[in-house]
Amino acid sequence: MPRIIFKCPYLKGGNNTAHLSNLVKYIATRSGVQKFSAENKNLPSTKKQTELIRNILKELPDSQNLFEYEDYIQNKTIENASDFISIALEHNLDIVAKKENYVDYIANRPRVEKLSSHGLFTSGDDEIILSKVADEVSNHQGNVWTPIISLRREDAVSTGFDHAENWKNFLSLYAPTIAENLKIPIEDFRWYAAFHNESHHPHIHMICYSTDIRRGYLTKEGIKNIKSGLLLYIFKNEMRSIYEKQSQRRDNLKAESEKSLLQLIAEMETGTIQNSKMEELILLLTEKLKHTTGKRVYGYLQPNVKSIVDSIVDELAKDENVAKAYNLWYEMRNEILLSYSDNLPEPLQLSKQKEFKSIKNFIITEVDKLSKDEMGFSEPQIGEMIDDERSTDSIYSQVIEENSFEEEILPLMEVSDFMEESIDDAVEEQSFPYVKWTEEYKQARKFLFGTEEQEPDFEQACILLQEESEKGNALATFDLGRIYANGLGVEIDDEKAQEYYENALNDFQFVENKKPWKYTQYRIGKMYAIGLGTEQNYEVAADWFTKSANQKYKFAEYSLGGQYLRGQGVEQNNEKSFELYLRSAKQGFPYADFEVAKMYRDAIGTDKNEGESNVHFKKAFIGFTALEKQSHDDKILYRLGWMLQNGIGTEKDISKAKEYFQKSAKLGNTFACYSLAKIILGEESPTAKDVETAVGYLKTASDSGNQFAQYALAKINFEGKHITQDIAKAVELFTLSAEQDNEWAAYRLGKIYITEVNCKNISSAVHWLTKSSEHGNQFAQYQLGKMFLMGKVVPRDKETAIKWFMLSAEQGNEYAQFFLDHIEQWREPSVGLLATRVLHHMSKVFEDNMPVEKSSRGITIDSKLLRKMKEKKMAQGHKEDDQEQNMSL
Repeated sequence: MPRIIFKCPYLKGGNNTAHLSNLVKYIATRSGVQKFSAENKNLPSTKKQTELIRNILKELPDSQNLFEYEDYIQNKTIENASDFISIALEHNLDIVAKKENYVDYIANRPRVEKLSSHGLFTSGDDEIILSKVADEVSNHQGNVWTPIISLRREDAVSTGFDHAENWKNFLSLYAPTIAENLKIPIEDFRWYAAFHNESHHPHIHMICYSTDIRRGYLTKEGIKNIKSGLLLYIFKNEMRSIYEKQSQRRDNLKAESEKSLLQLIAEMETGTIQNSKMEELILLLTEKLKHTTGKRVYGYLQPNVKSIVDSIVDELAKDENVAKAYNLWYEMRNEILLSYSDNLPEPLQLSKQKEFKSIKNFIITEVDKLSKDEMGFSEPQIGEMIDDERSTDSIYSQVIEENSFEEEILPLMEVSDFMEESIDDAVEEQSFPYVKWTEEYKQARKFLFGTEEQEPDFEQACILLQEESEKGNALATFDLGRIYANGLGVEIDDEKAQEYYENALNDFQFVENKKPWKYTQYRIGKMYAIGLGTEQNYEVAADWFTKSANQKYKFAEYSLGGQYLRGQGVEQNNEKSFELYLRSAKQGFPYADFEVAKMYRDAIGTDKNEGESNVHFKKAFIGFTALEKQSHDDKILYRLGWMLQNGIGTEKDISKAKEYFQKSAKLGNTFACYSLAKIILGEESPTAKDVETAVGYLKTASDSGNQFAQYALAKINFEGKHITQDIAKAVELFTLSAEQDNEWAAYRLGKIYITEVNCKNISSAVHWLTKSSEHGNQFAQYQLGKMFLMGKVVPRDKETAIKWFMLSAEQGNEYAQFFLDHIEQWREPSVGLLATRVLHHMSKVFEDNMPVEKSSRGITIDSKLLRKMKEKKMAQGHKEDDQEQNMSL
């Protein structure tokens, strides 16, 4: 990495330098400097040189930062010793020389590169009279700064700074930056310089002062600013390369160091901590906070309370993973600092590091809860992050398992099949009841589902279906049951719907008894499978499906495949299921293609085959699209929307998905209503009108009994997001959803009944948490275990606590496992758990303060350095947004 030695001492009249007079005389007369020839320059340094160097380091300790000293340490030769002795004097002339002598020395010393009769230069082209400048400087009553800028020979050559002319041009441009950091107005600033072209380390000597002796003051920050600016300007190409390499190194750190750090963070997230001292400090802080008034924030606490918090953090730092992570974090951070600073700050204790101060307020918040005996539900928040995803998966699984689509799509897919298989009216007189695709029935279906040219007209559909049903058409009778079951143009009436379904089932059985037919066999089986017009009976359904499937009826093959997959009414058999689905798919049934695709993807009943899976997903999407063009069936529309939303069998297209969901929702599909609402509310900035529409969709689905919509609407009411907070309404909706076995709704109810002051009801909390736990919710199981172990809100029952902890831990809940592992160790287990929670939160603090970040715009640089560079540019007359010489920082 390129480096610059920069020093900026100053001369002031009256300085007492008597204590160095003997050393100066010794060096000045060169009696201590070993003369060498080409033959002996590589011999080891002499005894006198070694002694003199020891004295120099004693009197002038900063000399050990010089390049020449580094060379001497690496190779203690006569030549390197002599170079160091000479340059050490030169870098400290401010101490050992008079001001007028200093000017003469830097202008005329050996190897000074002369632009005229001497080597002194400044900005502009006016001739410099050496004696005049020497007189000015020696008689100046204010401070005179004598900056020295030193480079390695190879760096000077590679950057072009091995010639006085280049230095003159550069310093003429850089002078405003030096003036700014010396706090000298540019109009009062005077400077001179000379370039000494030494063999190993060429360098510049400068003289800087203000014509107004009241001006001028240099701080450590000013020195750092000047040096970092020199580094960036002189090594502009090299620094770009360095930052590119740093960027690459930082990328490597993401694959190596960051990988290690993230591994440590992961171990913190799931680990535990046992530290009796930390627990004692937590208990002490608990007592202190009980008697503390005002804000529970670190900055507002009394010094003695802050000290306890700091001690807790420092105890946390003793954890092996935290200690390793903190050391690695420091290494990564120092990589950045080294690019513009030679002196790294001393490592700080974790409690003193400002980047990690958020852990202090976390500790205070958690201990404050402990001091108030608050029952915390904060541990399993991850559960609340994934509940929506699980609910969404459950929604789609439920739609798939219902398989209640065929009765809507069959007429449109298989009209010709039915016509061929139907009773020959010309030969046999039409009986009552019957199954027939009459023109009146076809027209009623068009009104029910709509066409490309017209929207559905439920009222007209209901009239025509009623007329057709009264004539004895079982198909129309069944569709009337669907109308009342789903509330299509009428109020939902489950009793009336079941009455129509029962009549339709009787009619189908009458027709089947008169003449066996694969279609009526399938329809009867479907009604038994779903429980329409009869009690649900999978065994009876399987018998009817088998009769129809044996005649290669693709819909029956599909439905029977589903029962074998789920073991409903038949012995579970994945291979048989796959065989039936594939038979159906080969006859062009898109729903079967969809199932075959899933089974290929998941290696169920067949070998895993991604290629075949993608082929069948695409066939399914194409098939559903074709069906949708024939009819606006709500379930087909929903399927298409879902596939577009998730990029299954087609390219992902949320906008198009919304269109399908909207059409499906208009037909009363509650899942489509729910999906639409989720999409709208998940958008970055939904308008007030969009939010109102989304909430309306949720209400529609919720009123129809959709447990997922009830749950989502309950969350919105509880959080007060998008609508006014209404805890009572949230409880009502959570209850409706929980009563349909929604484990997350039950968990939320348990949480509300414990944490909400106006709703506190421990018996209700235990009831709903138990119900959620019995459905396998690990977070509810954990909370029950904690409640029964602590015995604060329910009687202490260690055995029951262990039972729930074990069930939760078996699902990977680390908090439950923590209690199981340490259940005998603490009289107050919450203290030990709190220590572990602090450890877990520490992992998040590390994640938030990763010192390495990659910018997609190009080279990255530390933000502090960026600010300094901007300040320099402005001091040189650039506008703040000027892009000249700008890097992507």
